[in-house]
Amino acid sequence: MISRVYRLHSTLELQLEDVYEFFDGYELPVEIADIEITRRNNTLIVSAVAAEDNISKYTPTAQLKASIDENRIYETEDGWSETPPDPQNGMASSDDSDGPQWGSLSEGGQMQEQEQEINSKLVEYACFKGDRETVLQNTALQYPMFKVLCDLAVFAEKGTLTAIAAVDGTLEAVRIVDGKERSASIEVVDDPRERDSENSVNWRDNKFISD
Repeated sequence: MISRVYRLHSTLELQLEDVYEFFDGYELPVEIADIEITRRNNTLIVSAVAAEDNISKYTPTAQLKASIDENRIYETEDGWSETPPDPQNGMASSDDSDGPQWGSLSEGGQMQEQEQEINSKLVEYACFKGDRETVLQNTALQYPMFKVLCDLAVFAEKGTLTAIAAVDGTLEAVRIVDGKERSASIEVVDDPRERDSENSVNWRDNKFISD
């Protein structure tokens, strides 16, 4: 029985270089022989290469798709962070002299603290954001590639991945938040469109309306 992914929503985001690092030592599912990473302008595509010969080379295999954005990160005492450091606890100024550093005087004669220089840089991020049709595309090898996405979500440590998949005929719910697997359940509800249809008035055959 073929396993499938029916619902998926992702807000995963990680540095582009971390994506390459993840796949560098990653053990792929047995159904996937290799992956191909392609960048097209501001789009990153991770495609699966089938391990079996029963899939035609002309059949599009599953792929993960991410947009590439630039974010600024800042140097702090604990390393690089997306949040600027507190000015009172930020990095020291580039002036490393041991002597006293004098601020400038304002018009009222009060001392103004010298602004500290905060080191920052622009870093490219891969953003796997959207629903199934946006993030996980094509049917062949869909579920094995979904497992790759789940492992990438744990590695990313930022963002949320929620999904409903059918594995061997059984529905399973997946929820990964900021790199940690969370408990998830499936709730079956009525389709509101069907409910509205049942409660709607049939204007074509209504005994309370006369010609």
